[in-house]
Amino acid sequence: MPELNDKTFDAAISAAPLAVVDFFATWCGPCKMLAPILESVEKETEGVEFFRIDVDQAPELSRRFGIMSIPTLVFLKNGEEVTRTLGVQRKPELTAKIAELKAR
Repeated sequence: MPELNDKTFDAAISAAPLAVVDFFATWCGPCKMLAPILESVEKETEGVEFFRIDVDQAPELSRRFGIMSIPTLVFLKNGEEVTRTLGVQRKPELTAKIAELKAR
């Protein structure tokens, strides 16, 4: 899962019809719990780009998206935010959310 920063974000997201962006921090326990779930979903899902953003390394993106707690998953369709989730997500709910967004 590529890690984006303030400089690489816009180019990467503009190329993705549907993107899941994980706002995390290396010191965050729940973020560490979510990471393997996201990696598993990424391997099983086609047509969706997955990215990570370390909030400590990309403060401008964190402000731009109004990230107040982590982990936060932001779902973008054609570069525009369509929804977000806060906290650790279980794999079945995450897979269902992505399927719903792909069907829109």
